[in-house]
Amino acid sequence: MFEYAQAPCVLKFADFIRVYFSCRPTRDCNGQCVSYSAYVDLDRKDLFKIVNLAQKPILELGERGCFDEFGIYPISVIRDGDDVRAYYTGHTRCESVPFDTAIGLAISKDYGQIFERVGRGPVLSSSLDEPFVLSGPKIRKFNEMYYLFYITGKKWIEANGRKEVVYKIRMAISKDGISWNKLNKNIIEEKWGDHEVQASPDVFFNNGKYHMFFCYMLTPDFRYDKQKSYRIGYASSVDLINWERDDSKAGIDVSQAGFDNEMIAYPHVFELDGKIYMLYLGNEVGRYGFALAELRGELD
Repeated sequence: MFEYAQAPCVLKFADFIRVYFSCRPTRDCNGQCVSYSAYVDLDRKDLFKIVNLAQKPILELGERGCFDEFGIYPISVIRDGDDVRAYYTGHTRCESVPFDTAIGLAISKDYGQIFERVGRGPVLSSSLDEPFVLSGPKIRKFNEMYYLFYITGKKWIEANGRKEVVYKIRMAISKDGISWNKLNKNIIEEKWGDHEVQASPDVFFNNGKYHMFFCYMLTPDFRYDKQKSYRIGYASSVDLINWERDDSKAGIDVSQAGFDNEMIAYPHVFELDGKIYMLYLGNEVGRYGFALAELRGELD
């Protein structure tokens, strides 16, 4: 846990909530980093009171040559009876581009403290229509079906001496959470054109329809033009397939000053004791941690 606290997601217990997040140890001699995932437990009656902190990663890195050898980030959790499932992005390193990713599944039988892989390979990976960078899984269950919202790479571009990937939001459906049927199309329209990056599609059901909070930015300008860096967007749907985007309803923007005055990203929305909250990242995509926001009014 040397730096970063990225991509928070919540698992609720009687007296506390467990917030999973991803972090990084110090970089190696070549400047390369890996990502691990851990958790912090917060008092359910006081979400700013820490009651427990993971002492080791919830899942070790994958074996040599496997899709998750160099990173476990981000993750999304869901209860399955007495077990907890974690859908996570596994990172591997490449030569012509910096990395590739796929989505794996691990299961915990100790209430979400330690997870074990269901296998050495991913449950969702590249295909004819999605050739690289499947990442950012958000798992939900509606009407006895599993829905996995995720992102997939559209193209790699080179800008200012860096290779950057453009990715869009997609969805897959499953009865068992292991075998998936991909929708095979982008589900959120673009605001800033072909180079718009979309990420972290978090779906929440409330008041008779589905609400998606996600983040978006314009590649490659986000590293240099803070007006085009990550912002949180919003879309709604009645059928989980057709979405209407309206970012004016996101309800949150960057602050005037502080850790989130340049970007806000990777939203996670959850209900707790009659209130609706959002966890999100600030500047440099979580280098300085995540924050908590509370909804004023209703989602409609």
